[in-house]
Amino acid sequence: MRHSLMRGALLCLLVAPVAAGCVVPSEPGLSAPPEAQVVEADARALAYGRTAGEILNNPQLRDKVRALFGADWDAPAPGVVPAVGKLSAAAPRYFELGGPVRMVRIGGADYIAVTGCAAQACTGRRGLLLIREGGEQLMARLDEGGFSHHYAYGPGVTTGSADPVLGSALRALARVSDGSPFPRPAP
Repeated sequence: MRHSLMRGALLCLLVAPVAAGCVVPSEPGLSAPPEAQVVEADARALAYGRTAGEILNNPQLRDKVRALFGADWDAPAPGVVPAVGKLSAAAPRYFELGGPVRMVRIGGADYIAVTGCAAQACTGRRGLLLIREGGEQLMARLDEGGFSHHYAYGPGVTTGSADPVLGSALRALARVSDGSPFPRPAP
């Protein structure tokens, strides 16, 4: 009898939140992620280069891109284990194999979108760089081993405001890329 009561109580504890429609309110001031769509690439998409490497080293963006990634631009010192939360490779390695340069419209603003991955670890080290038209705002996301690192540079953009924009861009790129916007290395 006692086991039946315990099982009944446990079942109620597990089912009650689902039956009640367990809703967690969002944080104040946060809204739904902005809608993103991939738009026809035009000359603006190639304003800073045709490849990820050209874009990262473009004279108009070079200093901004390095400031965007900060200490993660360079690789950890040889023989030093990266600190918790730090990348195990330099940020440019996440763009060694670059995907197509595209244009994405997010919340009424146009962005150049650059995807890439590390040549020797394409599925484990991936990157997305967004450059807002005009080049004053940059956002990036580097994925490594199941963890995402977010970056923001420019007036009015923070890592907190960049996160939903980057997520929307990735979803839009995935919709037009057979499920993954990242490069696929040759077998």
